[in-house]
Amino acid sequence: MSNIEDKQQYSADSIQALEGMEHVRMRPSMYIGDVGVRGLHHLVYEVIDNSIDEALAGHCKNIDVYINENNSITVRDDGRGIPVDMHKKEGVSALEVVMTKIGAGGKFDKDSYKVSGGLHGVGVSCVNALSDHLKATVFRNGQIYEQEYSRGKAAYPVRLIGDTDKRGTEVTFTPDKSIFTQTTTYNYDTLAARLRELSYLNKGIVIHLTDKRNKDDEGNDITETFTSTEGLSEFVKYLDGTREQLTAGVIAMEGEKNGIPVEVAMVYNTSYAENLHSYVNNINTHEGGTHLSGFRRGLTTTLKKYADASGMLSKLKFDIAGDDFREGLTAIVSVKVQEPQFEGQTKTKLGNREVSAAVSQAVSEMLTDYLEEHPDDAKVIVQKVILAAQARHAATKAREMVQRKTVMSIGGLPGKLSDCSETDPEKCEIFLVEGDSAGGTAKQGRDREFQAILPLRGKILNVEKAMTHRVFENEEIKNMFTALGVTIGTEEDSKALNLSKVRYHKVVIMCDADVDGSHIATLILTFFFRYMREMVEQGYIYIATPPLYLVKKGAKKEYAWSDDQRDMINLKFGGSASIQRYKGLGEMNAEQLWDTTMNPEFRTLRKVVIDSEVEADRVFSMLMGDEVPPRRDFIEKNAKYANIDA
Repeated sequence: MSNIEDKQQYSADSIQALEGMEHVRMRPSMYIGDVGVRGLHHLVYEVIDNSIDEALAGHCKNIDVYINENNSITVRDDGRGIPVDMHKKEGVSALEVVMTKIGAGGKFDKDSYKVSGGLHGVGVSCVNALSDHLKATVFRNGQIYEQEYSRGKAAYPVRLIGDTDKRGTEVTFTPDKSIFTQTTTYNYDTLAARLRELSYLNKGIVIHLTDKRNKDDEGNDITETFTSTEGLSEFVKYLDGTREQLTAGVIAMEGEKNGIPVEVAMVYNTSYAENLHSYVNNINTHEGGTHLSGFRRGLTTTLKKYADASGMLSKLKFDIAGDDFREGLTAIVSVKVQEPQFEGQTKTKLGNREVSAAVSQAVSEMLTDYLEEHPDDAKVIVQKVILAAQARHAATKAREMVQRKTVMSIGGLPGKLSDCSETDPEKCEIFLVEGDSAGGTAKQGRDREFQAILPLRGKILNVEKAMTHRVFENEEIKNMFTALGVTIGTEEDSKALNLSKVRYHKVVIMCDADVDGSHIATLILTFFFRYMREMVEQGYIYIATPPLYLVKKGAKKEYAWSDDQRDMINLKFGGSASIQRYKGLGEMNAEQLWDTTMNPEFRTLRKVVIDSEVEADRVFSMLMGDEVPPRRDFIEKNAKYANIDA
């Protein structure tokens, strides 16, 4: 008994006093969000943020980013170079302090940087802690200095290695595989999307991205350059390039209000979606905050005043709501704040109260001038607002119908739904299955305790091109809302989604592994992105991966998910194997569907995540919107096998 007491004794010796870098390695998700794909790419952003801060301070023009052959990353800039002289307090080079001490750096000195990016402010020292190897090279005062590190610890003191006429900092790091166990392979498109975003947010900066792992047709490294002369105006044009514009040009302003730099660009289009993107010090604040509230207030107040004065609202029998002014609007708001205060679940919601008035005032002045100078555009915008109000009024009844069905008891669930017996949402999963036939097979093959099945008939409504009330009137979409148990926002806040009563924490889209199946999956994803984005952000949405082939030879059989895998299995079986190509889920029996696609022990599910809301918005608009040329270009560049109709 005494031995047990000794082991369980809680004393001072039980407390682990971890140094900063050790704590980063033990709890990396606290610093970079996660240790998956997103966290891996966040390392690059932290290093680039240092270079961007130099640019914001007026000391850097060019930034080069390299994905090296071994998946290490090199970031080089032409800024002032990190100081290398002795740090009085720490007794080592300032470079070593920046690289090995959490919370160290010029960003905490208001004289060095007026504003700075970096979501968590952990900077390059955090990257160093999570890297197997990192090398910093500084070009400063005509000389070259370098220092190398392993898992956050310096291998040797900073050393002088030569002379130079260059200036700046170069950091090369290799992520630690013992931390990033899922993958250490960087995705070119993910990095390109962020660098493109940064170039628009910081006009005049030139950012080069080079992928040394891949070559173009001429044998050169894949290279792309991102730079912008117009800033947010160009950003809006890029985002709205797949939509039909209503106004002749971009409504834009750039200036300083109450000491806060504010930049806004917006345009109206013929779509029914509202696309607002906000940034603070280059951070995408997807939860919004005071700057977005200020934008909405400035927009609504100014447009309402103009519409009232025009007399165009006189025949309208009901009030116009804030949402009506934002239908078909694509807008970007970017502010630079010296000491941003972040709130929200992911610390991406701005809380500084003084920002709201600054943005509201800036937007009001910008919009007032534009409406007076462009009366034709002003008339078109007000007409769009009136149509939105009429559609919202029609949507209210449709929404109330869905709401009534959603809040009803189990008897109000869709007749097609085969529910599970478990009631804990964290343990429950629902399969949205393409077609009644596959739905029937899935119902037979599932585990009834925790797996529910909802068959969807054919291709659901394309919500990208549908008015809101049409969405809520659609039978298949009503069934999804009702089955999932989510409640829809009120008329005043139609974008709000209440997930408190959601019935499943795993929603699996299960479609045929063919072109039609991919189209249906994309339609469903478009619906979730536009109307249930919170479910995607919470990590509730998955895509099933049914096999493409069954390879059999005698008593041996294996499933294959790709052509290469099929060929390898055939070779393993000695060749001449019988190969069955599954054209759809319905070609599998219940046991096969369970074994390959539904059994948690063996299946592969792909979680749907949003790396960049801005890029996701653009892609959904391009794939599912009205404009054909951008979609055609995308297919020609990305499809392996495609016959494109003229």
